[in-house]
Amino acid sequence: MHCHRVLGTMGAGGRSIPPSVKKEKPEALGRSPYAKPPFTLSQIKKAIPPHCFQRSVLRSFSYVVYDLTVAFFLYYVATNYLHLLPEPLPYLAWPVYGFIQGCVLTGVWVIAHECGHHAFSDYQWLDDTVGLILHSCLLVPYFSWKYSHRRHHSNTGSMERDEVFVPKKKEGLQWFAKYLNNPPGRVLTLLVTLTLGWPLYLLFNVSGREYDRFACHYDPYGPIYSDRERLQIYISDAGILAVTYGLYRLAAAKGLVWLLCVYGGPLLVVNGFLVLITFLQHTHPSLPHYESSEWDWLRGALATVDRDYGILNKVFHNITDTHVAHHLFSTMPHYHAMDATKAIKPILGEYYQSDGTPIFKAMWREAKECIYVAPDEDAQNKGVLWYKNKL
Repeated sequence: MHCHRVLGTMGAGGRSIPPSVKKEKPEALGRSPYAKPPFTLSQIKKAIPPHCFQRSVLRSFSYVVYDLTVAFFLYYVATNYLHLLPEPLPYLAWPVYGFIQGCVLTGVWVIAHECGHHAFSDYQWLDDTVGLILHSCLLVPYFSWKYSHRRHHSNTGSMERDEVFVPKKKEGLQWFAKYLNNPPGRVLTLLVTLTLGWPLYLLFNVSGREYDRFACHYDPYGPIYSDRERLQIYISDAGILAVTYGLYRLAAAKGLVWLLCVYGGPLLVVNGFLVLITFLQHTHPSLPHYESSEWDWLRGALATVDRDYGILNKVFHNITDTHVAHHLFSTMPHYHAMDATKAIKPILGEYYQSDGTPIFKAMWREAKECIYVAPDEDAQNKGVLWYKNKL
């Protein structure tokens, strides 16, 4: 699949690719339009049924209870029955448990993410309480990530101010990038990204925007946060320390291997999925990135793509296939996002991007095609950047 070459044949307006090409390469999307949209945010909002903006405490909690019930059931089965399987089946069963439990806990992670957006209830204190507990249990610093993620939503698509998966320009690539631009290099890059990407981002701001000094999500006095946010960063750190101490006591009582099987494996899956989801929703040959001369909030918010994870769409509470709507209205609860997405598609037209390419195929394609961003050589507008793959 050579998305870049397909896209490179299109006109500057970013219109749809010809039907003949669509049939030949159905996973290819035409470039998203990058001109100022012919609609406003208020017009998009008017097209959405009013009930989509209503948050229900009972309904939101029902998803928490459901997810935690499934997670406890999986834990109960794993800890009581997997060791009874004849050898070597336990060695196969534990990774299966880890993957399934990780998917369920990714759903829990999404609910905590909604709390950070004030999409869980009408009560900020309740959202923050639930979010702090759920995210801390998954070793996520709740307030720290809430504030950096909010800035991502405020600056999506901006080369200067977006917070995460900010693409590099060619001159900003590391010296070893050309040695990784091959199948073994891409396998290594994806493995590191999906296993270490999340902790590296939290600890060292890897793949995040550039700051004038060292940035870390655990540092209350780091450049990511304002003075009024620093106390809550301490609270996030306290939550992480409390859960870490609890895990230490569990390891002491049950053994490190037990803890790694029951908790470590699923957590690795959670971290991998949240990095993959974020990567694929903001990395696609059809999506523009903007320099400050061109960027505005609406065009930036539209520079994302909905993806199809099959049955996992529901497990992940549709954060995957309603991400465009989420970026436009982030306080909308996930259980209304499907209705909202259907309502906004006619308004957005070609500005709405969705790709049904199977996820692992899409992951490989984007790792291959989306190396750096640059304006088209013949483009009059040099403030609009597109993914390129030729080093």
